[in-house]
Amino acid sequence: MTQSQVLKLRTIGGRNRRPSLSGGTRIGAAILLLIGGMAIFAPLLTQSDPLTLSGQTLLAPSLSHLMGTDDLGRDVFSRVLYGGRLSLVVGLVSAAIAIVLGIVFGVIAGYSGGAIDEALMRVTEVFQIVPRLLVAIVVASMVGGGIGNVILIIGLLSWPPTARLVRAQVLAIRREDFISAAIMSGASYVRIVRKQIIGNIMPILLVSASMQVASAILAESALSFLGLGDASQPSWGQMLQQSQGFLRQAWWMSVFPGVALALTIVALNVLSDGLSDRLPGAAK
Repeated sequence: MTQSQVLKLRTIGGRNRRPSLSGGTRIGAAILLLIGGMAIFAPLLTQSDPLTLSGQTLLAPSLSHLMGTDDLGRDVFSRVLYGGRLSLVVGLVSAAIAIVLGIVFGVIAGYSGGAIDEALMRVTEVFQIVPRLLVAIVVASMVGGGIGNVILIIGLLSWPPTARLVRAQVLAIRREDFISAAIMSGASYVRIVRKQIIGNIMPILLVSASMQVASAILAESALSFLGLGDASQPSWGQMLQQSQGFLRQAWWMSVFPGVALALTIVALNVLSDGLSDRLPGAAK
């Protein structure tokens, strides 16, 4: 039975039969929308430049500085908002790179089978067994921690889990009747992949994408915490690293970026779990 048939059966009997998101999943999505909206509209929410020194250092949270200032007099609220921009850009673009590579490797391996499948899976395993964060640290220290380099490093190291998931799904559906019918009708390989295979594995791609974004944000924060991120832009990991010497006298320097990072990761994981439970074909 194809995914479209499954979806059609689910709709029979009224709206109560349709997949619906749980309350926790909706909360996770709402948190992500809130964080994303605040990051996008940061210039409207704060007039403070995240890099400008105010001259007043280690000010506690107040009406003039909602999250206080850091040891250099920079507004923490502004830095949290603009740091969210960096984290979300890195997460989304890195995840997009990883998903595209995972689809390419997974579809080719699963649809071709035989020696091609074996060779591509060995390549995938090599990437999987290598400690990703360690490799990212080494590469970032060699090529520099610019935003473009960080995105490429994380994206090029993150595709194997998606490739294996896609391959498993392709292996399960490549012998279905609708694939045979498409081949007999003269559909090209590209059309079959785009219309039949990608369409049927889209639920699992959505789940994988949310997990990839969370993983990429954590990786970028780790690199920034180690001083290997983009030093010219504020990021949550960079803020946590700079707050280490002020944990007692300026708790706000670490608490607010830490909470923002934790909320984002938790929300992405909750959303991923909810999509996995609700979307047909994406169940764990």
